[in-house]
Amino acid sequence: MNGSVTETGGTPRLAVFGAGVMGIGIATLAVGRGVPVTLVDVDQSRLGTARERLRGELRLAHMTGALPRTGPVGELQLADSAVAAADATWVIEAITEVAELKAKVHREIASVVAPGTLRVTNTSSIPVDELAGQVPTPEDLAGIHFMNPPYLIGTLEVIRGPRTGERAMTAVQTLLTTLGRKGIVVGDGPGFVTSRVLHRMINDAANVVEEGRASVEDVDGLMQGCLGHPTGPLRTADLIGIDNLVDSLSVLYERTGDDSYRPSELLLRKVAEGDHGRKTGRGFYEYEVR
Repeated sequence: MNGSVTETGGTPRLAVFGAGVMGIGIATLAVGRGVPVTLVDVDQSRLGTARERLRGELRLAHMTGALPRTGPVGELQLADSAVAAADATWVIEAITEVAELKAKVHREIASVVAPGTLRVTNTSSIPVDELAGQVPTPEDLAGIHFMNPPYLIGTLEVIRGPRTGERAMTAVQTLLTTLGRKGIVVGDGPGFVTSRVLHRMINDAANVVEEGRASVEDVDGLMQGCLGHPTGPLRTADLIGIDNLVDSLSVLYERTGDDSYRPSELLLRKVAEGDHGRKTGRGFYEYEVR
């Protein structure tokens, strides 16, 4: 396998809305498992680089063994309109963590896909039922929290909203099996399980650094060496994307009123300075940008 993106026939198609970091990662996972993907984004600059970025992620996934080097590779189609997703078997929305924008995109998706088509919101913090109340056929809507990079992390948080139907949950299981992922179903609510626990820890870690109590390296070293955290909370923040993290913390703070989710001044400063983590080459650490 040389990592090229070629066509496969007779395979159900996935549509992914959003050609940012998460959208590209989800699309990489799918094409690497032989699933054709339609990637939709209204931003022409993102679409213009999407194929090259996906190939780069696919090469990395093959090098690390995260995706099989042999076997079919799914076709990638690029589009700037929701109409291109009309024949999709499943649809995943992976745009920025803003509820109003997500709801708008899901209304567009619902207007073009066949009734009963699974519509997934990829979200780390926004309650699924908050979106379900703003879209047609809410029984077709479920949440999946893909984590970055999606092709590397094999267990996913699946959110069943109060209005999510049995058919949608069955379709979620079929989708995850096709992608070679394991889903753990959790109840709805701000931050679900992973973000509710992890984001508070990252926020506290940033506050400790801001207070001058410990360095970035020491905070991560203690969490790794003493508590077994695989990367440390601040390196994890760089992997998530500090801008994405701040968006999620803001959602949690607004919807829970819990002050521990108020984004750290250090996190806010890094976002303002453009130091968003691995994807920009600098966050709490420095990285080589591919």
